Amino acid sequence: MQNKNITISPSARQRILELKSKTENQNRHLRITVFGGGCNGLRYEFILDDKINDDDIKINDGKKIILTIDETSVAFISGGVIDFVCDKLSGSYFKIINPNAKSSCGCGDSFSV
Repeated sequence: MQNKNITISPSARQRILELKSKTENQNRHLRITVFGGGCNGLRYEFILDDKINDDDIKINDGKKIILTIDETSVAFISGGVIDFVCDKLSGSYFKIINPNAKSSCGCGDSFSV
């Protein structure tokens, strides 16, 4: 699934839908925001949100919005892939495979451009 040059992997799509199914508010979606901070200058934040702003990029699965990204953050992750990793040793987490990142920290939570 792709929108604004951002792709959601099948595993990320499945995990987002699982999270949505476990909440009382079915209008919630995964919001990705890029903030200043972290080891390399910028960091990702993933939250379940029920607000949609006018300038949000919305990626939907049929009729349901499953992912939103604000316009500023889209510029930092354009061309990227949103993935969900399930590893028995290191745990489960969302990961962004970001072609714009020149470097990233070991955990993948922060990056620089």
